[in-house]
Amino acid sequence: MKASIELLKTLTDVNGIAGQEMQVKETMRDYLNPISDSIIEDHLGGIFGKREATYGTKSIMLAGHLDEIGFIVTKIDNEGFIKFQPIGGWWSQVMLSQKVTITTDQGQEIRGIIGSKPPHVLEAEERKKAVDIKDMFIDIGARSREDVEQHGIEVGNMITPYSEFETLANSKYLTAKAFDNRYGCAVAVEVLKNLKDENLGINLYAGATVQEEVGLRGAKVAAQTIKPDLAIAVDVCVPYDIPGMSGQTSETALGNGPVVIMMDASSIAHQGLRQHIKEVAKKHYISVQWDTTTGGGTDAGSIHVANEGIPTITIGVALRYMHSNVSVLHTDDYENSVRLITEIVRSLNDETYQQIVW
Repeated sequence: MKASIELLKTLTDVNGIAGQEMQVKETMRDYLNPISDSIIEDHLGGIFGKREATYGTKSIMLAGHLDEIGFIVTKIDNEGFIKFQPIGGWWSQVMLSQKVTITTDQGQEIRGIIGSKPPHVLEAEERKKAVDIKDMFIDIGARSREDVEQHGIEVGNMITPYSEFETLANSKYLTAKAFDNRYGCAVAVEVLKNLKDENLGINLYAGATVQEEVGLRGAKVAAQTIKPDLAIAVDVCVPYDIPGMSGQTSETALGNGPVVIMMDASSIAHQGLRQHIKEVAKKHYISVQWDTTTGGGTDAGSIHVANEGIPTITIGVALRYMHSNVSVLHTDDYENSVRLITEIVRSLNDETYQQIVW
């Protein structure tokens, strides 16, 4: 697991919001090149490593996504404070007094803090209300607009959460920013690595799309470029094992295995593919959590309706505190999701494909 943790750390340390995933893409390229027969890219920025089938004519796409949630600089005021707009889904209550990184066009990274008022000056009613994002600002320690601009910051610059990669009290629990969805990027790399020297019955495309956090946009382009016969979106999902969430409709929890999403707001899992995954998991003694959610979506939402329709499903892991500066992932879930997806790819060929589709 040591190499996997290093992979996850490298990928989460890199910054890249929707539309500005360049650094993440180049990091992925470094990992994919040595283990792929060829590299496939689309014109929005998606990148996939391809492994040619030894026998068989069909193809499968494993898609994480490169982008993380963040912000974009929209205004610099005369006092040197920076206004911003969210890129991706944020809840304002998790934002105040958090550290962020602003990346200039020259690649310089500048630390800032989302400012807040101390409780001493808040009226009773004000304390009860969440602060609107439009009223927030970033403080980089500048005294004027000119001071900010001298550091290379300008409107349009990327802003990302800042959080250090660490292990918690139990070393199987990892915390970092951007596990959503550098987890999926890491899984794509690990599966390709596992299958690098094997004879495959299906052409494998494993990598990551762009702009998932702003409407599953890059997945449309990637699916149209690759034209796979099957697809797995590799992404994170919500756990219900913390105070205030337990006892709800789902029992998904960290440490209980990979999660297969049967339905979300963007797609319904392909039933032939779901049944096949169920059989693979049973054969290899991999515990799987099956979940549904009424909100949110993954790249499966765009992939499954691309071209003439692509049988698609989402596989991932439970992730605590997603869409904030921090998140928590369980290493057992990570390892078993890699193992499950590896075995799924090994099981596929022209014959099993015909059994899956209907």
